Amino acid sequence: MQTEGRILYSEHAQDILAITLDLMRSGEPCALVTSLNIEGGAARELGSLAVITATGDMTGYLSNGCIDRDIIHHGMAAIDNGLIKHLRYGAGSPYLDLKLPCGGALELVIDPAPDLTVLEAALARLLNREKTELSFSGRDGPVQIEYAPKPALILAGRGAIFRTTAQLAAHMDFELHLASPDLEDLASLKMLNPTTQKSMTTPTAAIELPIDAYSAVLLVFHDHEWEQAVLMQAAQQHPFFIGALGSRRTHAMRVERLKQAGLSEAQCAQVHGPIGLVPSLRNASLIAVSALAEITAKLPPSQIRLSSL
Repeated sequence: MQTEGRILYSEHAQDILAITLDLMRSGEPCALVTSLNIEGGAARELGSLAVITATGDMTGYLSNGCIDRDIIHHGMAAIDNGLIKHLRYGAGSPYLDLKLPCGGALELVIDPAPDLTVLEAALARLLNREKTELSFSGRDGPVQIEYAPKPALILAGRGAIFRTTAQLAAHMDFELHLASPDLEDLASLKMLNPTTQKSMTTPTAAIELPIDAYSAVLLVFHDHEWEQAVLMQAAQQHPFFIGALGSRRTHAMRVERLKQAGLSEAQCAQVHGPIGLVPSLRNASLIAVSALAEITAKLPPSQIRLSSL
């Protein structure tokens, strides 16, 4: 008798695709699960992915625990018979004993034989920080969903706030890029496996940072002379968020320096300060939570349904 295994709560499509490809390349049977339609409330967003193995392990999730075990059961059956399976939960579902506490309805497709080449191309685009599209078999025909790269945090700073913010951002599954003049700070964060780590040698030296439209740039220096080179670069590359630690007075002085250095009024307006949803905090952990909450509020959509083809 088959039994369900573990659920690993991975979230971003980039990670689910990578795990799916690893399974497929190793020859381990698996099924890719995708949410194709949401009516009313839902625990996950449209286009959310999960992958189920023949042994009942699932990476990713489609609910807050109310239907995931049933999805695993159907995924294992799809792997056994090799057939695509469509599921509907909630209003209009045949599974009357499985309720969605958030109301509404959720439609899923389980594919036990996704196209390896298509998934490889999609993952390559995401890793190259480009949007990608995937087409899925819906009940009424193909459904196309667009996926954005994983949000990145470009974090520069030093000290307790820098370390705490990096640790929290890693738990929030940001692609993490760190820059600091303090080698001890950088060494202490290697366990987080940041995508890049940069040592800042002098306050005025420019450093290469992988800034794009899916990046947030956050500076947490108390010694603000380290900021300007990073802010000058960031304001010209249009990340979805730029913010820097400091009081209102400090921020006004910061903006004036940026104008004198050649940034336009519009470019300076991209720089947020003081950072965070809660003002005047003095605790590193709370400052990190407040700043990352502000960044989260400005995250671009990670996936959207384009059309039913």
